Amino acid sequence: MMMNIFSKKSAPRLMLFFAIGVLTMPIWLDPVGANYPDLLQKFAIFGIFAIGYNILFGLTGYLSFGHAVFLGVGSYSAVWSFKLLTMNVIPAIIFSIIMAGLIAAAIGYVSLRRSGIYFSILTLAFAQMFYNLAYSVLTPITNGETGLQLTMHDPRIIDNALSRTVETGLPSTDFFGISMNGYSGFYFCAVMLIIAFYIYLKIFSSPFGMKLKGIKSNQKRMKYIGSDTRPYLIAAFVISGMFAGLAGSLMAVTDPLAGAERMQWTASGEVILMTILGGVGTLFGPLLGVGIIKYLENIFSAVNDSVLHSFYSFLPQWGENLLVTITAPFVGEGWHLTLGLLFMLTVIFLPGGVMEGFQKIKLYFQNRNKPDKSNNSSEESSNV
Repeated sequence: MMMNIFSKKSAPRLMLFFAIGVLTMPIWLDPVGANYPDLLQKFAIFGIFAIGYNILFGLTGYLSFGHAVFLGVGSYSAVWSFKLLTMNVIPAIIFSIIMAGLIAAAIGYVSLRRSGIYFSILTLAFAQMFYNLAYSVLTPITNGETGLQLTMHDPRIIDNALSRTVETGLPSTDFFGISMNGYSGFYFCAVMLIIAFYIYLKIFSSPFGMKLKGIKSNQKRMKYIGSDTRPYLIAAFVISGMFAGLAGSLMAVTDPLAGAERMQWTASGEVILMTILGGVGTLFGPLLGVGIIKYLENIFSAVNDSVLHSFYSFLPQWGENLLVTITAPFVGEGWHLTLGLLFMLTVIFLPGGVMEGFQKIKLYFQNRNKPDKSNNSSEESSNV
């Protein structure tokens, strides 16, 4: 397994490098055109979502198809905090994490009575149930198809008590006066990602994390030796849901609205793709998966026929038209075809994800630099 790539002694150094890498993203992503705030915020938010999901799927092997529920719950909870209490983001984040944890505890208590595909189907059923409830029974809370948004008449009790009201227009989210728009919003999300990664790292290297790895390796054997695995599974499910709730709250922090589409099964499928593409059970794999998918989404979805024609303009007219016809279905609205091909190739040739590819490259160079023992032994025998 590739998850044990660090020791407790190297953890502080790893955290330092990670924090520097995250905070300097606008600099080193500038050459590839990915340094603008909206995309950087997505990297940080979905990074939190993916590493939280990896705690459940990567460590225990339990595949959940319903984690988008906690993403949606986090978003709705944050917007309600903005409407009822204050535009300060801290109460919204705390409220979202608590609500996501409570919902995760309820869903996990029922779903974790089963394992394997039955567990996956149960989580999918819960996700679709919450998604449909958001459009029907829970409309007074979710505002149905329109989605939950801020209005001029929201009470905002704390802001009104502190005379922090806005005379004209809708207020914006803030962190003690610092607006959450643009790069300030990204840096806030980046700090949240660093904190989340620190907790994630602690879980990986803790006895609790070892228990989760044991469950994935052989749950029956752990039961035979007298270890009750159910409390650990519920704890992992709840923690994973709280990570998703944090990600959902940050979506509302950077864009204060919430819709039921964040609970749709496709959102759960996206985090599964990110985790598998990067490397299930690895430390950095889910983050790599987030970066690849969100960058491809940004690049390929923006390409249209005119861009393709300009890209192939050095070819003869017939060649240009032919290549545009071939590649057009894989860009723009059809960029998911490109993602599907990438995912298929990864699963076929790199079942361990991109991290497995890096590991193979590392082993190749290590073996290449090692002296050939067979040649050395033959030379020694000839000298004798």
